Amino acid sequence: MKNTKELTLMNGNYSSDEAREILFNLFSNKINFHQMKNFSSQERFGKESKTALKRITQLKKSMLVASKIIDKAKKNNETLEILSEIKITFSKSKKNSV
Repeated sequence: MKNTKELTLMNGNYSSDEAREILFNLFSNKINFHQMKNFSSQERFGKESKTALKRITQLKKSMLVASKIIDKAKKNNETLEILSEIKITFSKSKKNSV
């Protein structure tokens, strides 16, 4: 039986400038995390981490989508409601792929 905890990261209305700052900081930190994982893999194993590189690409695409949404909100003088939840579930450890 899995034990899951749900946490709220964001739940509110933000101006386009606030939304851009918050979301881009989150995306940038996650991209940096995966870049460091990739760097570590290169140093330790002599090859890139396929998982990290794939995730970096996904995050960069998500950043572009978020940017377009934020630009549209700014153009229309609208605020953005952002809700972000985190679900944490215990599971058996898996080996990380390189």
